Amino acid sequence: MTSVDTKANLLVELFVEELPPKALKKLGESFATVLADSLKAQGLAAADAAVTSFASPRRLAVHVAAVAGKAADQAVQQKLMPASVGLDASGNATPALLKKLAALGAGPEAVAGLKRAPDGKAEALFYDSVKAGATLAEGLQKALDDALAKLPIPKVMTYQLQQGEGASFQPGWTSVNFVRPAHGLVALHGAAVVPVSALGLKAGNSTQGHRFEAKVSPVVLRDADSYAAQLRDDGAVIASFAERRAEIVRQLQAAAAKAGSNLKPIDDDALLDEVTALVERPNVLTGRFEQAFLEVPQECLILTMKANQKYFPLLDASPGKDGKLTNQFLIVSNISPEDASFVVGGNERVVRPRLADAKFFFDQDRKKTLESRVAGLAKVVYHGKLGTQGERTERVRAIAHEIVKQWSLGTVPITVDDQDHFAALDSKAQEAARLAKTDLLTDMVGEFPELQGIMGGYYARHENLRDGVAIAIEDHYKPRFAGDSLPRNHTGTVVALADKLETLIGLFGIGQLPTGDKDPFALRRHALGVIRILVEKHLPLALPALVEAALPAFGELIQNPTEPLLTFFADRLAVSLREQGYSAQEVDAVLALKPARLGDVPRRLEAVRAFAALPEAEALAAANKRVGNILKKAEGETRARVDASLLKESAEAALYEALQSVAPQAQQAFEAGDYTGSLKALAALKAPVDAFFADVMVNADDAALKANRLGLLATLHGAMNQVADLSRLAA
Repeated sequence: MTSVDTKANLLVELFVEELPPKALKKLGESFATVLADSLKAQGLAAADAAVTSFASPRRLAVHVAAVAGKAADQAVQQKLMPASVGLDASGNATPALLKKLAALGAGPEAVAGLKRAPDGKAEALFYDSVKAGATLAEGLQKALDDALAKLPIPKVMTYQLQQGEGASFQPGWTSVNFVRPAHGLVALHGAAVVPVSALGLKAGNSTQGHRFEAKVSPVVLRDADSYAAQLRDDGAVIASFAERRAEIVRQLQAAAAKAGSNLKPIDDDALLDEVTALVERPNVLTGRFEQAFLEVPQECLILTMKANQKYFPLLDASPGKDGKLTNQFLIVSNISPEDASFVVGGNERVVRPRLADAKFFFDQDRKKTLESRVAGLAKVVYHGKLGTQGERTERVRAIAHEIVKQWSLGTVPITVDDQDHFAALDSKAQEAARLAKTDLLTDMVGEFPELQGIMGGYYARHENLRDGVAIAIEDHYKPRFAGDSLPRNHTGTVVALADKLETLIGLFGIGQLPTGDKDPFALRRHALGVIRILVEKHLPLALPALVEAALPAFGELIQNPTEPLLTFFADRLAVSLREQGYSAQEVDAVLALKPARLGDVPRRLEAVRAFAALPEAEALAAANKRVGNILKKAEGETRARVDASLLKESAEAALYEALQSVAPQAQQAFEAGDYTGSLKALAALKAPVDAFFADVMVNADDAALKANRLGLLATLHGAMNQVADLSRLAA
């Protein structure tokens, strides 16, 4: 092995035109990670070498610590061919072996040094050599090529690079494909330039600072370690995405505090990342708009300020204000003039027409009732195979009716008051489902599709619709995303369930299932929404029965998707539960029984966890697994029936007696919903179960004895596996 050259820190920067802001964070992370990983794989950097990523609107860069000028040489052993092929009967090299060695750059003299070693059933010849370690120039070129090839570029553009822009490789113009035109490449190993190239550019040691505020242009870098400091001091650029983001947060909080007590900027990580990708040196300023605009629903104003202008609206965090929007907003500017009034004034003039549009849409929409828009849904195509939004609305109404019906049947005992409640719930759910999609035809939702449902709720309240209907219309899309709140009332719960089930059943029924990471209709999200509603609201609804009851609403439009859909739900539920901290064994034990009521699943899981903590649990789980295997082999000849007169052995009689005592206790607790108590009652069975397997031969020669013992085990198995399949807990 040869020693490596002196190590030094490495800096690589690609200077480009403004990168897509929503992609910048991922682009920066990918560029740094892939380039550094390639250097490590080639032995030019240690596996634990510190890697620092930089990403600004006009640059992607990475700093890697302690990079070698040359990787260490490596001993390589290569299998050539079977010994019987490479050597003749006299042990001399065959032409085939000599040809193989020549291809590796070795002559006949290498034959004597070949090793013979077993390779499967025969011997093979192996050639030992030393592979020279890559030089930094070679290794960095490969790493840079890999990093650029693997960038998660949202859309590639083609541009022409003229000779002289970056010392292109040939006269005239060169076509280059990249996310944005690149104009500079830096590669510094310590203070030395590494001779690499990319995108028609050759590496140097200079870069550009802020487009308007740089003190020096270009910024000539002293060495790899001075990159961030020189860009900050001379180039007026904060190169680190993380540092720039933190600086924006600091300035937002300071500006909010200065704007008024108890004011806070809206919390939106996606907006913060996007704004961080738009500025190189942030300067937060405060703007205002007219109070009259606050008559418009604040969701509309907030959305237009965030989506169109990238502003941070200021909310009132005072007690009782519930984050009410104020008429102030924060601007993250990319320049810091001595007099910021022109920047603030310009932004205030720009936002005013946007807010005026929102107010106009809101005023116009309220001139028509939601009911008057219902007929228009028949003209809006939902899906080519599933009809219009009007037809979909009728399916949602039918499914909502079935949900209320099953909810009422699951409420035991049901009283006259309950019946009145469910009749009223059905009526309100029908009204909410009928009107839920009408806001799709409003001007506001046409401009801001993200507000569907929300605007329907506002317009329903404006019309003074029945109590709860407006909330249901607003909430029927919930939960919209992971961590989102659930519908707030029973009407909203019913309509939200119906809406999601209609989507899932319809699309599964026409074969539009998610594949891999592709889920264009967000069916995974819809399934998790159904699961969360059923589980977190502890609803007495059986999912298989809901799916079956919903099928008639589709008539002949679809094929029955029940089996794949229920499997899809089970998979989503399992993933969700594991993400919540339950072990794979716990989840598997509960879901193996395919519980129909998902609202019971959390209590079953807690019961399994409590059972697993018992000293008797391990032995009982193993015994349960053994019982299951015995019964599986005896399938077709087993019935959970025991004839006490055939209990010949004391151990089987003792187990039968214990079951007579324990099984009713476990059953009673199970029926009362006390799943933990049901499983804990089983602990008393450990000793008699152990004794049974130690002293009793199940497969007796006497057919009657064998059947009776199998019946005893079947009874035991049934008693033990009501809450969960305990065999899944066995190691």
